[in-house]
Amino acid sequence: MKRRSFIKSTSMASAAIGVPFQIKATRARLSDEVIGHGQFKYRIHKSWGDLDASKHPVKNCHEMIMDNKGRLIMVGDETKNNVLIYDKSGKLLDSWGTKYKGGHGLTHWDAGGEEFLFISDNAGAVVKTTLKGKELLRIEHPSKFGAYKEEDKFIPTETAIGPNGDIYIADGYGLQYILQFTEKGEFIRKFGGSGDGDDQFQTAHGISVDPRKGVPTLLVTSRAHNSFKRFSLDGKYLETIFLPGAYVCRAVIDDNMLYAGVCWSRVKYLNQTPNSGFVTILDGDNKVVSNPGGTKPEYRKGELQLMLQQESSFNFNHCHDVCIDEDKNIYVCQWNANKTYPVKLERV
Repeated sequence: MKRRSFIKSTSMASAAIGVPFQIKATRARLSDEVIGHGQFKYRIHKSWGDLDASKHPVKNCHEMIMDNKGRLIMVGDETKNNVLIYDKSGKLLDSWGTKYKGGHGLTHWDAGGEEFLFISDNAGAVVKTTLKGKELLRIEHPSKFGAYKEEDKFIPTETAIGPNGDIYIADGYGLQYILQFTEKGEFIRKFGGSGDGDDQFQTAHGISVDPRKGVPTLLVTSRAHNSFKRFSLDGKYLETIFLPGAYVCRAVIDDNMLYAGVCWSRVKYLNQTPNSGFVTILDGDNKVVSNPGGTKPEYRKGELQLMLQQESSFNFNHCHDVCIDEDKNIYVCQWNANKTYPVKLERV
């Protein structure tokens, strides 16, 4: 039975037993508008993650991951509940965290079936926790390891965990270095830094491990360059993936695809435009195949053209992160979006 027929039949059955309100409310949450391109099109659940703000408030919904049980875990910078844990229907399952004033990055690590979280706190630390929030490891200012001077700015934005447990920290709002540590928090090296060279960054906002080609590599965001830069696990520059117009956040790998939130897009020759976010999706050959909320990707003589937000009845503010479930739905976290909760994009 097709989805539309199923919903219609279910609604009629519910009315017969006197409970039409629940079905009607659920339908109202799912927009009829379709966004995206090609095989990656979606309908919008605008209020999927809405909660009672007096009990579970948010400032900025920064990032989200899915654990091994399919729970969706979000981090933000509201210290009444830094971490919100949802099921896929949008129901709140749990919340915790009261001291991460700059709760910004969230990474999930499956260590042979044992799960951990890494929280990047803009206040100056990366913290490893259990799924229930117990702190197990804290990495603070790199001067403690001889990597920075004491007066150097350190504002971590994201982490990635290598196949051997090494911890990679993106100092995206600080000196723009990637700092590599062992699983136990012992400093190994730093690479990158602020600049316009191939191996340098302008806002190293995100980092992730890309396992798709058989040899794992690192994808580091250089947001002001509108690009991802690929490095080996020991910090050697490999390539740049240029995404003109898209101020991308971290790369999220799912199967052979790469998804990313775009915090801003821009008018040609100008800097980022407020409230102009969208989501971008790339295939295994680094080709953009869909921009939900953005303009259709266009290539001319093999070169990707400028990408912008596509005006519609629903416009994103600043897409800060995405999470993909097993049905290939997308959950979008937004920064600076009037304290809104995560939005769900249901694949069609």
